[in-house]
Amino acid sequence: MPDRIVVFLDYQNVYRRARGAFHDEVNDPAVNGQINPLALALLIASRGTVTRELKQVRVYRGRPDSAKQPDSYGANLRQCEAWEHLSLAVNVTTRTLRYPLNWPAERAQEKGIDVSLAVDFVVMAVRGEYDVGVIMSTDTDLKPALEAVTTLRGVNAYPRSEVAAWSVPGGHSRRLAINAANLWCHWLNKQDYESVADATDYNLP
Repeated sequence: MPDRIVVFLDYQNVYRRARGAFHDEVNDPAVNGQINPLALALLIASRGTVTRELKQVRVYRGRPDSAKQPDSYGANLRQCEAWEHLSLAVNVTTRTLRYPLNWPAERAQEKGIDVSLAVDFVVMAVRGEYDVGVIMSTDTDLKPALEAVTTLRGVNAYPRSEVAAWSVPGGHSRRLAINAANLWCHWLNKQDYESVADATDYNLP
């Protein structure tokens, strides 16, 4: 039987790291850095020497407030709906951005996204809903979730925690790591990124 794999994407982190690795963050269009989550998860699932079956790709991201940022809210909604139409395997979790008192001078921020991802990663492992869980993010707040799932490993080495990260030749590439285990990292290079990139402008209605 193939290993059942679930890929967990901290979308804004994945997007920002892709822009930093493969684009000019200041001058390139905002669409540069976008990815197709299903294509990315399938690519990750295809790597390795053991046969794996992608069960889900779970995407976690903030969503602008419809009253404060109606255009950004609409673009976010269109993008998430496009992802969910790709496959029943795509599951999107959103939380409304937190707006500081001096917004828009200070940017709105994601709140609770890392917690939602971490809780699902651990709960799904406890329930036996995956054999291999892969987190793609560089947010160190997710380390406790990786550590928790590592402690659940039985005699057959399941469930297994892995991570994924963008790789820049000759540069410093960040990844999640924990002291409790030597986690396997799926390093994804520029060619991998280009194979899953999404150039759609979701600002267009």
